[in-house]
Amino acid sequence: RGRDPPVARGEGCDVRGVRFTNVPSYVHARELKIGRFTVDIAYGGAFYALLPAAQAGLKVEPRQLPQLIELGRGLKQHIEAEVEVRHPEHPEIEGIYGVIFTEGDRNVTVFADGEVDRSPCGSGTSARLAVLDAAGELPRGETLTHRSIVGSTFLGRVVAEARGGGLITEVEGSAHLTGRHEFVLEPDDELGTGFLLR
Repeated sequence: RGRDPPVARGEGCDVRGVRFTNVPSYVHARELKIGRFTVDIAYGGAFYALLPAAQAGLKVEPRQLPQLIELGRGLKQHIEAEVEVRHPEHPEIEGIYGVIFTEGDRNVTVFADGEVDRSPCGSGTSARLAVLDAAGELPRGETLTHRSIVGSTFLGRVVAEARGGGLITEVEGSAHLTGRHEFVLEPDDELGTGFLLR
């Protein structure tokens, strides 16, 4: 979904990181009151509600994950019941994909039905960059080191304004080889080259 092909960063013959330029990111709503919480809603490839974990008296740490998951699920339901969240150019993109709890440079994304992203979340990092940019908390071009609840790290930065509105962001994370696959075609495979029914 990014604008340009990903860029690999290597050491010798090994790839160690990959950076991609994301779709335009933007803030949908700032300082929205949802019950006793104040959230920002931003788009970075999906819509996220962002709030400091401290608003709920919590920290972004594994031992508090059950409370973060419960709160994230509840906030998502409340926001979607009270606010229309829809992309202006792509109306099929709607609703809150996840809730991002922040604590300094740490975050955890609760999405779907209480799932937790083990990474700092690429599209969520872009959404957070849009919020930090709107608040004047991260100068353009400067790097946000975004750490997940398990310590993995993404680097993100705003690189430009998008034509038609929004921000262009870059997100980089580590990359490691996890497997190899080889396709083969045996001479006696009657379906190996495909088939046509019409």
